Amino acid sequence: MNKTLVILVVGLAPNMVGTHTPNLVALAKRGAMRPLNTVTPAVTCTVQSTLVTGLTPAEHGIVANGWYFRDLSEVWLWRQSNRLVGGEKIWDAGKARNPDFSCAKMFWWYNMYSSADWSATPRPMYPADGRKIPDHYTYPADLHDELDAKLGQFPLFTFWGPVADITSSDWIAKSTLHIMETRDPTLTLTYLPHLDYNLQRLGPDLSHPRIQQDLEEIDTLCGELIDAAERDGRRVIVVSEYGITPTTDAVHINRALRKAGHVAVRVEEHGREQLDPGASQAFAVADHQLAHVYIQDPAKIAEIKALLEGLDGVESVWDAEGIEANGLAHPNAGELVAIAKPDRWFSYYYWLDDSRAPDYARTVDIHRKPGYDPVELFFDPKIKRPKLAAGWRVGKRKLGMRQLLDVISLKDTQLVKGSHGRITDDPNDGPLVISSQANLMPEGAVEATDFKALTLAHVFED
Repeated sequence: MNKTLVILVVGLAPNMVGTHTPNLVALAKRGAMRPLNTVTPAVTCTVQSTLVTGLTPAEHGIVANGWYFRDLSEVWLWRQSNRLVGGEKIWDAGKARNPDFSCAKMFWWYNMYSSADWSATPRPMYPADGRKIPDHYTYPADLHDELDAKLGQFPLFTFWGPVADITSSDWIAKSTLHIMETRDPTLTLTYLPHLDYNLQRLGPDLSHPRIQQDLEEIDTLCGELIDAAERDGRRVIVVSEYGITPTTDAVHINRALRKAGHVAVRVEEHGREQLDPGASQAFAVADHQLAHVYIQDPAKIAEIKALLEGLDGVESVWDAEGIEANGLAHPNAGELVAIAKPDRWFSYYYWLDDSRAPDYARTVDIHRKPGYDPVELFFDPKIKRPKLAAGWRVGKRKLGMRQLLDVISLKDTQLVKGSHGRITDDPNDGPLVISSQANLMPEGAVEATDFKALTLAHVFED
């Protein structure tokens, strides 16, 4: 077997591999670079599930980063159990071919309770007093303390949110180097999210100094991983899940459904409204540039489809036929799927009056919000000293006071300058695959459903 390292660089597109990424350029020159024909939706959980199973979302069931669990009447995003993903995983296929095959899965998603030999994933602690403490979950369990002793506490707050930066990717890269050195897996999967942040904050403007700096920073981490891998005789694959394209504003799909009388809410303390999915005739789970629309009465599907097709910023709305044609026909999917225009994305907002928004709306809370919220990447522009304001709130929590970390805007959806989820019109703006082994790469684009077989070929073929 040929030991292989797979580096997933979020948001990396062919047009970014150049002056500011010398290590990636060198790898492509030694080997080959191809576009990746990704799946819809082009979002983290869906694409990664396809990469490790070789299946479409209709087959593995991960139709977005989250969906409506009909049996619970609840929306859940960013779940972590690998048991949600249907199909044979790449590490199981490897072990079937050779019992000595081993796999380390470092921070790829659905990374709890898999059959990979070693794994680590973000997993904060939530004490009963309301605090959120940075942490991570590992298998085997003692790997947690080993990584903490070597690298310090996992920097969760730089993994996502207004202060997200290179720190979290650096921690993940160092943990991956440690695993390769101490465990020597046959296949190592690692995940570097750094580019995702400013590509959404600033847009994919390659002339922007901050984007250029981000490319240089992520290329440095890739270089360290590539050098370590090749010193040990490992083959290297670099892959991305999606490309990020420029956006101007959000489409408030749930507000449109509410105005039409389809969305139900429950009013709680202080008049705050909570989405009530089980009582709603129709509502949307927004996920970047795609939204699953769940409809109780099949007789209303055509009416709601026409309503959504008329919204400014909506490119298309798929009914059952379109959903099947686009590889999303799974019970987890909505009765309709809406796709935004290239320069728009879907908000989850369902309230019509900001004074009645739920308390989590102005916080970073990816688990309570019934949809993705990229505005979490920004401090509210109205807060004059946001880091001081956030620190003050954290300090009060540590003193035992009840305090929301309410530092996120409710109005400034135009802050978001980049998004993803729909297939990019230009493959040069989309995801890619770079391999150290040109002989194993196809002549044209790599299909996302072929990535599992391509990786196994790196391990098992000359």
